[in-house]
Amino acid sequence: PADVHDAAKARVRSPPAPVTDVARLCVCDLLVAQCDVNCCCDPDCSAEDFSLFTTCSVPLVTGDSQLCSQKAAVYSLDVEANPPERIFKLIDQVNPSIFCIHATNYKQALYLKSPEIPTPENFDQLLAKFGGATFSAEPDSWNLDTDAQNPPDANETSRYEYGVPVQTEDAFLRLPSPVVSSWCSDANPAGFLVNQATKCIRSVSVEKCDSIQALSMLFYINSSILASVFQVNITVQSIAVQSLNGMRTLLSSSDVLRLPMVLDELCINAVLGVNYHITHTDTGEIIEAAAAFVLGAISKEALSIEQSFEISFTQENTQPVPLSGNPGYVVGLPVRAGFQPQGYPFPAAFLFAALALSSNKHSQLTILHSTSTQDCLAAQGARAPVLFGYNMISGCKLRITAAMKCQPLAQTLLDVLKGQSFPEYVASFGNSQAQDVLDWVPITQLHISEQMISHPLQSSCQIPVSLGIEVKWTKYGSLVNPQARIVNVTATITTTTLKQLPSGRERIIPITSSVVFTDISSPAEPSYKAWPTINIKLPFDFFYPFV
Repeated sequence: PADVHDAAKARVRSPPAPVTDVARLCVCDLLVAQCDVNCCCDPDCSAEDFSLFTTCSVPLVTGDSQLCSQKAAVYSLDVEANPPERIFKLIDQVNPSIFCIHATNYKQALYLKSPEIPTPENFDQLLAKFGGATFSAEPDSWNLDTDAQNPPDANETSRYEYGVPVQTEDAFLRLPSPVVSSWCSDANPAGFLVNQATKCIRSVSVEKCDSIQALSMLFYINSSILASVFQVNITVQSIAVQSLNGMRTLLSSSDVLRLPMVLDELCINAVLGVNYHITHTDTGEIIEAAAAFVLGAISKEALSIEQSFEISFTQENTQPVPLSGNPGYVVGLPVRAGFQPQGYPFPAAFLFAALALSSNKHSQLTILHSTSTQDCLAAQGARAPVLFGYNMISGCKLRITAAMKCQPLAQTLLDVLKGQSFPEYVASFGNSQAQDVLDWVPITQLHISEQMISHPLQSSCQIPVSLGIEVKWTKYGSLVNPQARIVNVTATITTTTLKQLPSGRERIIPITSSVVFTDISSPAEPSYKAWPTINIKLPFDFFYPFV
């Protein structure tokens, strides 16, 4: 019937529900898990914090100002109350303009979609789609049935934000850790994108080990993680068995659960360590969870055991890269480096990839690694990572004979000093990502020539004899917790003139590599200034009539 058709048509074209909750928006919330001063919308602030505020830095929070009607969050302080308290109101705000947006029904504009990064494989496809003077941003098909695409509260449980506890069926994903003392507390939730590693002491009893939940594998995998309309089960990635003397054996199969049990006055299959690995999308949705276990035996004399727990997060379709800090560099961790691949279609865009060399598989800055023989030709390919904050020096000896050719010798020494593929850029922070171009510092390469004083030569040769790397860094951020940031890297190759040796003669030349870290941080400005010293001579009767 026509009435039914019109009703169905009106239902399909009804405007979607608002997607912006202004009560949860807060533009002044800058610190993670900390209260921002005078930020009245900061969810991390308590009533005690609000009582110390002098004003609300953001008194009004709204969504899109072009909407005809929308909710607005109003924040203020009641200074007459004792103690002062925050006042929150949610009001309806009407746009007086006749040119306003009634409903935001363009679904692709409601979320941020990560752009596809051009690569040599998809460059032709992207060029055909976006290379013209104009291109269409319309989706391939429209589906106005918003109720089917956006079920209620779907985004609330599927997408996580940084630091938010990972939710499970019963509560949250547990990551036991010591709280006050060294004893384990199971009330520590695992935060999203927060890599953690903890160790704690667990009280045990061999006679009751099969009834202690924290010693069983089921305690750590029996709850599914809440991820959109479905739930993500925690799978067992691997099981390693540790003997009483500390030796570990990796089991070939991890399909069978091994539960703790008492055998010959020993508690076997007790959980000694758990390593969680969570895989997520770029929008913050968890799609996979796995756990690696370390099981061991407990003797009847033991009253407690030490358990270790770790959790790491990896974005899908990406390779995990070890970090050297978060965000600033940590002293003793490798300096991360990379290079721009050859033939990349956009000269202004950089794609930093891991060096595909066995000596630099984790994309690190390296120098020559000294060997026991001190032979440069035998040391070719041996590299040592440059550790942040550690000044290093290494070297070898080169035995030169009259039969050696100049150009092959110079290239061999250059490969010994710089490696087969010397990086072009260094990460300014310990957690710099490959796609963040501004977080990578180019390496400045200099060449210095030293003239060797000798008798007139018939022929001479320039060979590199040393590589000096200077890393300049500064303290970045707050004075309370400064972060180490690399601002400049200079690699200096020093060459020398090698005179031609007579036939049958040989010579030994030292080859050296060095790394120096220089702190260029500006000193903190003092809060006071010293009184100036005035050097004058007073008249002899200045204090008359006093002595």
